[in-house]
Amino acid sequence: MTSQALTKQDAAAASDALPFRAAPHNIEAEQALLGAILINNEANDRVSSFLEPQHFFDPLHQQIYEVTGKLIAAGKQATPITLRTFFETAEPIDAHLTVPQYLVRLAASATTVLNAHDYGQTIYDLAIRRNLILIGEDLVNVAYDSPVDFPPDDQIQDAEQKLYSLAEKGKYGQGFLAFGKALTAAVEMAGAAYQRAGGLSGISTGLKDLDNKMGGLQSSDLIILAGRPSMGKTALATNIAFNIAKNLRFEKQPDGTDKAVDGAVVGFFSLEMSAEQLATRIVSEQAEIPSEKIRRGMIDERDFGKLVKVSQELQSLHLYIDQTGGISIAQLAARARKLKRQRGLGLLVVDYLQLLVGSGKGGSNQNRVQEVSEITVGLKALAKELQVPIIALSQLSRQVEQREDKRPQLSDLRESGSIEQDADVVLFVYREEYYVERTKPDGNAPEYAEWLAKMDHVHGKAEVIIGKQRHGPVGTVQLAFNGQFTRFGDLAADQKMPERYE
Repeated sequence: MTSQALTKQDAAAASDALPFRAAPHNIEAEQALLGAILINNEANDRVSSFLEPQHFFDPLHQQIYEVTGKLIAAGKQATPITLRTFFETAEPIDAHLTVPQYLVRLAASATTVLNAHDYGQTIYDLAIRRNLILIGEDLVNVAYDSPVDFPPDDQIQDAEQKLYSLAEKGKYGQGFLAFGKALTAAVEMAGAAYQRAGGLSGISTGLKDLDNKMGGLQSSDLIILAGRPSMGKTALATNIAFNIAKNLRFEKQPDGTDKAVDGAVVGFFSLEMSAEQLATRIVSEQAEIPSEKIRRGMIDERDFGKLVKVSQELQSLHLYIDQTGGISIAQLAARARKLKRQRGLGLLVVDYLQLLVGSGKGGSNQNRVQEVSEITVGLKALAKELQVPIIALSQLSRQVEQREDKRPQLSDLRESGSIEQDADVVLFVYREEYYVERTKPDGNAPEYAEWLAKMDHVHGKAEVIIGKQRHGPVGTVQLAFNGQFTRFGDLAADQKMPERYE
């Protein structure tokens, strides 16, 4: 009994010793901003694009900002006099100060309109911090009192979703941009393309003919790379990712920071293959040893020496692989932001789109088409937010196999509506050799010679069909493909087939 009493007394004493911590806020900044708006309503234009009433800490300030905004939106002047009628019956702040008197005091001690954005940003940042505290407190409380049917994985997913939603709310953008500034950015991009090797405005894929058709991979673009199984879409994505990471070159800027002028840091979400399998593909390509021989250990001392040498050369490659399967678009976005912050992300690859999971906001009634639509919208928004190209691999429906000409079309994309709509570029990988090989007749059949000639014509060749491109032409790019090493390359001019015209 005495021990329990002592424990309670100690706890009470410890509680008294703890300093009281108020939620982050800045009343003076709120007063200064409101005063500036009351004196000059143009100050509201500088903050209304991102600042909302709930971002204010003081409830009275929330009301004042909301009423002020509504008056200005209605084309009326917001002053202490016009606001007076809305607060006549409001409860006085104290025995000596009514709300109408407080409005006059705010206007009298107003800051200049030039500082309005800075004060608004301060208020906004503090509101985000308060929301983070609430999410953190909720996380702790649920972890302590978690019900049996709410496993830790679900709580992690819930917390990530709340943080993602908070980050989404923060994307208020920069509003309208003067055409002069946009024009300057366009000229700078053209200048960079002029100075860069190959004259590309985007990041070089390492495949010359594909670069010529696309101008490289453009910042903020969502690029869908689709194909039927065994066409080589993962191989092409891996080749491009490797080429870009290998070509990474930094240049020191006047402010002392490093800027990638060629190549890029690459993030690769491998939802289907493990990181080890992906690394084996790249090593196989570079060492020119079939991946099957590497996996089975069917290599001699010479091959092993090549493997070791290539592995040492690739140690410093700026290619980062996330092999987590079945992650949500929210988790992918959070991890991509972290990589961008820590390493300076320049390209994101997702293999493949149909293995991603939506947020589940649509509930159990949400069908797969709606979920894929949410995923493609999320990927496009992430590309714009991070200002990097995103290559997302996609499956094609089986209807391709039913046609005589098995070259893919936009309508062959699974859940095609949203994918086709949200993508900036849609690429299809097609290898006729795959289909011709499966029609091989008996060696003694009369059509065998014809098959052999056709096989010789298509052997080692692949097509990348540009089905959609917002910034450039559609068409077909012919590439060389070495199936033994899963490697794509430029095709020699004398090996190219005549251009196809639709």
